[in-house]
Amino acid sequence: MFDDGKILLVREASDGRWSLPGGWADVGESLSRAVTREVEEESRYRTRASKLLALVNLERHGKGGRPRANVYKLFVLCELLEAPVRVKGAETTEASWFAEHELPPLSTSRGTPEQLGMMFAHAQDPARPTDFD
Repeated sequence: MFDDGKILLVREASDGRWSLPGGWADVGESLSRAVTREVEEESRYRTRASKLLALVNLERHGKGGRPRANVYKLFVLCELLEAPVRVKGAETTEASWFAEHELPPLSTSRGTPEQLGMMFAHAQDPARPTDFD
């Protein structure tokens, strides 16, 4: 989610670093419902999922090491519906907006600088097609 050229990130309670809001979909849950639920749980912002920006195979873009299951990470653009009443969640401690040149220390197991760069490219060019490999 973007606002005035800035991206919404949440601070992870587990490592104190920042990431895009996100998580796993529940069995039978639609993509749009999983995305909006995760954003609200982690940032307290109510949103509407509006566009699939990217689909990344984590195994292909991993840092090496032991092979993992074939897992895909989906990046979805959301539109803000309502600002949060409170920010702290169970998995996160705060939410904030950051410009591309002001990114805080990232929780890179949850999102890389390259992936965030791809999101900023989508924000700058709304007609950019979905990125996938």
